[in-house]
Formats: sequence, C-alpha cells, structure tokens
Amino acid sequence: MSGWAADTMPCMISSRPLYSLCVSVVVYHSDLQHLGETLATLLVAVQDARDAGVLSTVDVVVVDNSLCAGYHQSLRDALATTGWDDAGIVCSIEALAGNAGYGGGHNVALGRSTADYHLVLNPDITLDRAALRVGLAYLHEQAEVALVCPRGALADGSPAHLGKRMPTVLVLALRAFGPEWLQARFAQRLAHYAMHDLERADGPAAVPLASGCFMLIRGAAMRELGGFDEGYFLYFEDYDLSLRLATLGALVYLPTMQVRHYGGHSAGKGWRHRWYFLRSGLRFFRQYGWRWL
Repeated sequence: MSGWAADTMPCMISSRPLYSLCVSVVVYHSDLQHLGETLATLLVAVQDARDAGVLSTVDVVVVDNSLCAGYHQSLRDALATTGWDDAGIVCSIEALAGNAGYGGGHNVALGRSTADYHLVLNPDITLDRAALRVGLAYLHEQAEVALVCPRGALADGSPAHLGKRMPTVLVLALRAFGPEWLQARFAQRLAHYAMHDLERADGPAAVPLASGCFMLIRGAAMRELGGFDEGYFLYFEDYDLSLRLATLGALVYLPTMQVRHYGGHSAGKGWRHRWYFLRSGLRFFRQYGWRWL
C-alpha cells in the first residue's frame, strides 16, 4: 500500500496516560498463514504504540468457532510461535463448544474484558506499524469519537473501501449477485455506497458504517451496548453495531491509520455464505427500514 503512515506522527506522546487494549480475532477454519501475518503485524503495531506512550497492557483473544479438534491443535501450534509471551502480552485461545457466529465470537472476548479500547480484528488483516499509535492517539484526543475506521487496501493494493453509506436493496443485490456488466452500469451508485470519495480525504471524515474487519472502539461504549447483536450470525453485524455506536459517539474514517485486507467479497463465497448474507440482510432492513433503490 502506498502512503503507509509510519512517520505521520511524533514517535513519543509522553504527556498522555497509558491505556489498555483488548483485541478479539474470530476464526473459522481460517488460513493460519494469514493469521500468523495478522498477529505478527499486530505485535509490531502494539510495540510501536507502546513506544509512543499511548498503550500499556494488551490482551489478545483468538476465538475458535471451528469445532474441529485437528484445526484447533494446528491453531495452538501456530500461536505458540508468535512471540507474544516474550513481549509480555497475553494471547489466549477460546475454543467454543458451538459456532457462535462472527459477532458472538467477538462477544466472548468482550465479556471478559475491562480494557479502555477494543479492537475487532479479522484474521486476514495486516496492520501498518503505526496503525494503533495513530488510532489510539486520535481517540485519546477526540472524546466524542466512539470508533475509528482505517484506510484499507486489498491484496493487490487497490482501495478496500472500509467505510460505507447506508445500503439499499438494489445495491446489495448488485454486489451479491450482479454480473460484472450490470455492476458496471450502476458503477456510480455502487461507488457512492462504498464511499469511494473517502479516498480523496486527507484528514478525518465521518462515516455512517464501518467494516467489521477492523474496528477500533472505546471499550466502555462496547460494554454499554453489550457488543454485537448475536441475532446476526454472519454479515451485517458490523453495520448494526455501527448504527448503535453512533448513538454514543461519532464514527470517523482516519486515513493515516492503515491496514491491508486479504479477504472481502463476502457475498461471493458459495451458497451457504449467500444464504447467511440474505438472511442477515433481511434482518437488517426490517430493523432499520427498507431502502429499495
């Protein structure tokens, strides 16, 4: 990704108190190589934020929804080599007895946390070394902000568009099922929904919705809301959480906080995922109102 933010802020922020962070990562037969890269870059970002004086204790909780003893053992073996213990950071695994879904898995970590800040993190994200330093410093300074959303890039370097406007049925149908030629005819409308205009922002900007692949949130706000609505098993739980967080504070896109996303394309992963997408979409529109076009 061009424009990584490693040198965009002073290295030391000694006048600020140290804050605690809980990081939750939910896996379901997730690629362990990507997860290793996620945790390796997270560790670098944690150390950078500590050096800058904005972060103290860190608790990383990996929640395993896979219900597979073989995968769980491979997960344990992979995490044993991450080096978190050497850095004095707690990294634990929670193997669930049943698949709690994406939001439910994150809620497991939230339920045991009293941290000042909570990071919802996908196992297919890599962080710029300054991502936590930049995001935490901004939250420290802006008491009215409940969540910060990063500038994202996909694996090929193209924009990931992690902030969104409120969806319509037409837009989501096009993204989920529309052939490329039809999506091209509605390119302007799709770009408006995905907030392509944010790529021109050179400073913080308000966003209505934030992607659940990376959400840096005030811990008190998460606990007040009770975390994710577990009625959304998969998909749209991040949109629902965004709208509820917006009742407690602002949601802000922070272009100097940068990540790379190796996943995405949520509605195109086979019939089961499309079913989850449709079911959660219906729940979302029933809850927040139908927007057809």
